[in-house]
Amino acid sequence: MFKSLLLILSIVGIGIAQSSSAQSLNEFFKKTDEFLNKNVLDKAVDYNRIAKNKDELNYLTQAINTNSLDNNSDQEKKAFFINAYNLLVIKSILANYPVNSPMDIPGFFDKQKHRISGELLTLNEIENDKIREEFKDSRIHFVLVCAAKGCPAIVNYAYRPEGLDQQLNNKTKSAINNPEFTKVDLASKKILLSEIFKWYKEDFTRETGSLLEYVRKYYNKDIDESFTVDHYEYNWQLNDLNSH
Repeated sequence: MFKSLLLILSIVGIGIAQSSSAQSLNEFFKKTDEFLNKNVLDKAVDYNRIAKNKDELNYLTQAINTNSLDNNSDQEKKAFFINAYNLLVIKSILANYPVNSPMDIPGFFDKQKHRISGELLTLNEIENDKIREEFKDSRIHFVLVCAAKGCPAIVNYAYRPEGLDQQLNNKTKSAINNPEFTKVDLASKKILLSEIFKWYKEDFTRETGSLLEYVRKYYNKDIDESFTVDHYEYNWQLNDLNSH
């Protein structure tokens, strides 16, 4: 009888913890959505506007630290880390704003530490250990925004677990079919790709065998196997609305 009671109490406790965690995470996604909707316009961030009132961003970065992911699904974790990365990038830019590029900030990606779910991690560690290694999903490279114009454009909404696969597919297709990001010359049969495809080549070729096949998978027009692939120089200029 006593053991049965303990088991029931344990199950109830787990249920309460899971419910509380889900509510906290849902609130984070909701507030992130509201924040981005107000501060992202024309595929750029209005850093000047955010700098005048950092309360919302401070609330979100606090939530990034306090949200525990012990009882959450993989989709919830993936959506959380994507949003967290993008918000922490904005926070780090604002700590040094005005600035022309994230590369002008020493240790921006590999030295500066951020509090996330109780851990201290750099942006590189969030990307590589918490997202790339954990989920092995090449589509994340089209939603993680490093504050540079060379990144796929930032969106004005949050990534959410319930529709995450569709969001990732949409962003991947959008990037592959954006002539400013993926430069396809049908006449000369040449494709110029972002250096993202060079830096993380294994993530893309793991799925399709080659970069060309990856582009063919998502490109809206027919591309045959005779096309050649090269890369253009990455643009590290800040994705600042006020510099457009």
